Amino acid sequence: MSQSAYILGGYQTDFAKAWSRHGQDISDIIRETTLGTLDACALDVAQIESIHVGNAFGELQRQQAHLGAMVAQVVPELWGVPAMRHEGACASSSLAVLTAMAELEAGRYDCVLVLGVEEFKNMSGHEASKNQNSAAWQGREDIDCTFMWPAAFGRIAQEYERRFGLDRKYLNRIAEINYSNARRNPLAQTRNWQFNADSFTDNDEANPLIEPGTRRQDCGQVTDGGCGIVLASPRFAQEYARRRGTSIEQLPRIAGWGHRTAGLRLQDKLERSRDQAYVFPHLRHAIEDAWRRANVTGIEAIDGVETHDCFTTTEYVALDHLGLTPPGQSWQAVEDGSIEPGGRCPVNMSGGLIGCGHPVGATGARMLWDAARQVTGAAGESQIEGAKRLQTLNIGGSCATVASFVVEREGKA
Repeated sequence: MSQSAYILGGYQTDFAKAWSRHGQDISDIIRETTLGTLDACALDVAQIESIHVGNAFGELQRQQAHLGAMVAQVVPELWGVPAMRHEGACASSSLAVLTAMAELEAGRYDCVLVLGVEEFKNMSGHEASKNQNSAAWQGREDIDCTFMWPAAFGRIAQEYERRFGLDRKYLNRIAEINYSNARRNPLAQTRNWQFNADSFTDNDEANPLIEPGTRRQDCGQVTDGGCGIVLASPRFAQEYARRRGTSIEQLPRIAGWGHRTAGLRLQDKLERSRDQAYVFPHLRHAIEDAWRRANVTGIEAIDGVETHDCFTTTEYVALDHLGLTPPGQSWQAVEDGSIEPGGRCPVNMSGGLIGCGHPVGATGARMLWDAARQVTGAAGESQIEGAKRLQTLNIGGSCATVASFVVEREGKA
């Protein structure tokens, strides 16, 4: 059985900040995230033995691909520390976490820095949207559209409608909940956004159609940002806790993980699952893998979820795949309040990608850091009372790369 990876601390930049407007770029995001993470953990740079950077679109947004080496460039004290960059579309920093965990489990290192970083606001929304299309199968998706991802996830909504029936009021409600949660998050991109009574309806003026199946409020918010965490082996974490006058049981740990990958093309995935219970069976398998490794039986053991909601449809998919409802019946968890603050399993107390923001390469790390804050009672106004175990679900592309982590704390508060 693999050993646990402990989370010593983390740091998130302000997702409302557009860095290029301050004369800064992705290198500055990396520098602030690195230094902020080390400071939050009260670690000396000499204690970092390896570095992993998650990033999806650096080449396209900044013509900068070699981001492992960028860390030492902007924080020279880390010169010589082994580092590498990982790409898995929206799941990029989850892949960085998985690799860091593997290094800890193999005994190569005891203390590893993981960063997720992305910059989008240096280009127009149209250019940034085109760049994100590289996470699909270029020229072979057979989706006639102006905006690829709203169209792709709109098609998933249509697939749910075809198989199970789908009332759009539940998608609108998911958006409303996540924007509401974001108002309590001081680092959320949309914390000060204002809406009116028609914003979360199918009113074509207040919530216009973007592509079939997708309206404006259904869309997550791509933004600039970074998030860092430090992962440690049990041996390092034990000594780290002792020096701080606490116990290792008080530290959050990654108790279980799941990682599955399907092909790029959306329609192929939908066709493969046509006669199966779940629309994305490999997504369900990743979730079950995380439960099995964490030695829990299912969602009833989870106190809250940070899940991918690049669109409301994505969260709708997550709800039934996580087991909050039977397959195809995600609407039940929305209607009965299960996913709201105070519900049986609050979802995206951070605001999620819709409310908190979606700097693509940073999202997986941000989810994990928010889960760690929840289980240690450090989530502020977003805190789930009594939370001891959280689950994350991070999705890259049209559900091609999926990763899920179970984060828990063993000791009492």
